[in-house]
Amino acid sequence: MSTLDGLIDQHDTPQRQNEKLRKICAALIRRVEQATEDGGAAYAQFQRAVLLEDQVQSRTRDLEQSLELLNRTNARLAQANLATEAARSDLANAIESIQEGFALFSPDDVLIRCNSRFGMHMPDLDRWLKPGLRFDTYVEKVSQSPHLSLPPDETPALWAQRRRARHGDAHVVFNVELSQDRWLQVSELRTDAGQTIIMQTDITEIMRLERLERSKMLDQHARLIRATLDHINQGVCIFDTHERLLGWNQRVAELLSMRLPQFHIGADFNFLYRRLRDDLKIQSGATAQEVIDWVKSPGPRHPLRFEVRDRSARVLDVFAQEMPDMGFVISFSDVTAERLAAQKLQAVNDRLEQHVQARTRELAAALASAERANASKTRFVAAASHDLLQPLSAAKLYVSSIAEEPLAPQQIETLRKTQNALDSVEEIIGALLDIGQLESGNAPVNIGPVDLGKLMRHLIDDLSPLAARKGLELRYVATAHMVQSDHSYLRRILQNLIGNAIRYTQTGRILVGARRCGAALRLEVWDTGPGIPEDQQENIYKEFHRLDGRDSASASQGLGLGLAIVERACALLDHPHGMRSRLGKGTGFFVTVPLTPRSPAGAARGDTDIARYDLGEAGLLVLVVENDQELRRALCLLLEQWGVQVLDVRSGREAVELLREVDLKPDAILVDYQLGQGETGLGVIDDILTRFGQIPARIITASRAPEVSAHCEAANIAMMLKPIDPTELRFFLAAASLR
Repeated sequence: MSTLDGLIDQHDTPQRQNEKLRKICAALIRRVEQATEDGGAAYAQFQRAVLLEDQVQSRTRDLEQSLELLNRTNARLAQANLATEAARSDLANAIESIQEGFALFSPDDVLIRCNSRFGMHMPDLDRWLKPGLRFDTYVEKVSQSPHLSLPPDETPALWAQRRRARHGDAHVVFNVELSQDRWLQVSELRTDAGQTIIMQTDITEIMRLERLERSKMLDQHARLIRATLDHINQGVCIFDTHERLLGWNQRVAELLSMRLPQFHIGADFNFLYRRLRDDLKIQSGATAQEVIDWVKSPGPRHPLRFEVRDRSARVLDVFAQEMPDMGFVISFSDVTAERLAAQKLQAVNDRLEQHVQARTRELAAALASAERANASKTRFVAAASHDLLQPLSAAKLYVSSIAEEPLAPQQIETLRKTQNALDSVEEIIGALLDIGQLESGNAPVNIGPVDLGKLMRHLIDDLSPLAARKGLELRYVATAHMVQSDHSYLRRILQNLIGNAIRYTQTGRILVGARRCGAALRLEVWDTGPGIPEDQQENIYKEFHRLDGRDSASASQGLGLGLAIVERACALLDHPHGMRSRLGKGTGFFVTVPLTPRSPAGAARGDTDIARYDLGEAGLLVLVVENDQELRRALCLLLEQWGVQVLDVRSGREAVELLREVDLKPDAILVDYQLGQGETGLGVIDDILTRFGQIPARIITASRAPEVSAHCEAANIAMMLKPIDPTELRFFLAAASLR
């Protein structure tokens, strides 16, 4: 085949190649016939010739197909060339039809195409505006064009430098001033492909109209300023940077008693300075030399204010201020009336001050007399109390000695009542002593660490017999916290609160405990007494005020000094206190005491002691409404370990349905503040209380936002912050069990 390929010219037509092949075949056949070899060799030569002819025909068909494909491809290429030329022509026509100057630069800042309007404002650039022009060359030629109007302080090189710097921005719009008062607005935009499009718009008419409007506006402003200066009550002078007069009004001539001809454009500041120096007396604020120094100062100058007085006693307030162009304005205001009024007011103030001083001396004398009287009263109460305590102690000893003798039952009852009466008298005398000390303001205070657990145990031991005689159960939640207070006064506060609870509670229980509140401890005393009406809750802290209002109360019932002592002692120790009460349900008093720095270990022991409080024996049923399943499960597990029965649900709707189904009223409610789907814990609590009556409730929430606290306070529902403090939770449930 390689020999045939050499004989056949590939550039010949198929007909020519076929003709050559036929000649080759004929020659081969003749050679076969003329050969002297045997018949087998001749036949082989013939067989090869037949195969060669088949190959020639196959190649001929391939060549014909290739030629046809080549013809079709050439036809399509010709059509594509025609379309490209048409598109190029359309693009050129479109660019040329744009009313603004247009130019397109490639990503490497080489001019691709521009229209004829792109260079129409600078005819000297026509020969340069050809495809292939580099952007830097274009900027250089523009900067050197005589048709470009540059500011006086700008050179062509500086203009070209600034123009190239702005070329780096993605989008640039700026104005260019040309000769003969013409203007171009140049807009340069970078495409996504990195090409740069430059548009030039002739804005000459717009700039001329704007300048005309600005000129009209300045004229209007000048007339407005002149009218304003002529109608204001101040005299005004305006000076330029060379201290020459630029403007004034008629009022300044009236105030300075000067003739108007003295004021004229270009007048030097000295004409005004001579008037200030020679004919007007500067009262305050500056001297004449300071005024001239201020005017001569190159700036910047701070505002200058001073007062002058003329021969007719008229007072002028002078105010000088620098303007942005380094000129200055001086204004004159007549303040004579104000100064006369100020003098009269000062005289009145002097007389009033004399009266106040005299009255103060009288009040000081009266106060000293009152303090002496109060001190005398305190000394008298202390002396009288001391004198009374002596025979009282003797009487108690006599009564105690008689109690050792064998007596009849009636005598024993009489002796018991006598002992109670003596105890009450001793308590009243102690209360009077406390009130006397607290009112005197000289009560000794010794602030230090106080072992609250020890103090509480002693109080409970002292007061438990009194509660037992009335058939009351006095329960105490133990604590081991150390607080910062005065031991004596804190003991008296708690003794009075617990004693009041025992005195006014007829049946039920009294619970005493402590609740952790950040860096402080809140001491609480709850009872199941009759409660305190809201209109009486302010009066209970007054001396000798009793809730029952009876003036004939016996000594054993107290004189109503207990809460008065509590209030004064809390104020003296700076311990916040308060109360919460419901008629027919009972009352709770609380006092907040700061913890000592050593309290963390004690707090842990206090939590352990509170943990021993048995909630199971109270048979509490608690409703828990919490949409967080894990938190609800953990809370229920803790409550069940304490022996509390729990009803747990995810929403308020489920809570109401469950309570209806079991037909039970819970003893306490714990509800999450945000339950989801627009449902809030406050709304759930309100719904449950409306349906089932009053139930102790707490909002549990992780939010410390002020609005959440405000909402809960407005609804009178206390919060329990997450993570929930088990001690706080236990104390809440213990208090709920007493209701």
